Amino acid sequence: MGTKVEKLKINFKTLEEFKKFKEYGLQELSMVEDLEANMVDNDIDSPFYGIYFGDKLVARMSLYQIDAKFDRYFYPPQNYVEIWKLEVLPDYQGRGYGKQLVEFAKSFGLPIKTNPRVQSRDFWERMGFTSVDYDMERDRGENPLVWYPEGVEAQHS
Repeated sequence: MGTKVEKLKINFKTLEEFKKFKEYGLQELSMVEDLEANMVDNDIDSPFYGIYFGDKLVARMSLYQIDAKFDRYFYPPQNYVEIWKLEVLPDYQGRGYGKQLVEFAKSFGLPIKTNPRVQSRDFWERMGFTSVDYDMERDRGENPLVWYPEGVEAQHS
């Protein structure tokens, strides 16, 4: 495909591209404010990864590595990766970009957790994600899905 997942630099050009995505929100606005206040430059540690088609950003996600001590999804608690805002622009859907982003996240070799939007559940299931199996009282109105690397099995308390 010739496209690769890259860590996105936080600059006005990137943020301008982000406006085309539905999931544009507080996170991006706070980055814009930081930039406008000149507190940051391109080296800000961006949680965003994306795929460019030519010079157009066509897919993106934010990826956070979460420390085991904050883990409420896995048992026993472990370091994991959380995917937010995985989104492919409508004209570029169905070309494997979403899958490419997920494969990139899997390459860290850590369990992954995500909260899918309703209509994207099939996609995540095709990527090998399953529902978190734990007591409902811990479910804070989320419907998280998780994925385990090869050889790391889901354990139940």
